[in-house]
Amino acid sequence: MATKAKASGGGNKLGLWLGLALIVILLDQFTKVLILGNFQLGDSRSVTGFFNVVRVHNTGAAFSFLAGAAGWQRWFFVGLGAVATVFITVMLRRHGQQTLFALALSLILGGAIGNVIDRLLHGYVIDFIQVHSSGWYFPSFNIADSAISVGAVLLIWDEIRRVRRG
Repeated sequence: MATKAKASGGGNKLGLWLGLALIVILLDQFTKVLILGNFQLGDSRSVTGFFNVVRVHNTGAAFSFLAGAAGWQRWFFVGLGAVATVFITVMLRRHGQQTLFALALSLILGGAIGNVIDRLLHGYVIDFIQVHSSGWYFPSFNIADSAISVGAVLLIWDEIRRVRRG
């Protein structure tokens, strides 16, 4: 059994990385349940001078890309999330011993699944974090989006480190 885990390139850590993705999913879904229970669509509450909690429904992707499409985008993004889930799980199995790389993939996986759950349950993604300054508003986002963004930055950082070593 140890030989098989070693041959799979870090499969022995797969549970750790999937567990981290599960934590992201649970945190994401928990916060969205809180928003659904306490905010009506369009509600906004100021928290600080640069941060609001809002309730926004995003039928598109990042920054509402394709939000105005005829509805096909819901199933497109669900399918894309399913393909990404399989691909990332395979990558985690093969490269689970590469800590920074696997951490990045786990965050992206958890975020992707969190948003797919929204699309399946509601037909849209629930966004609720709004950052703003001097009349400029960054598009609203959620915990899943944050995990995906941090994961993407970590992937870039990991690649830069790999190139510098090589």
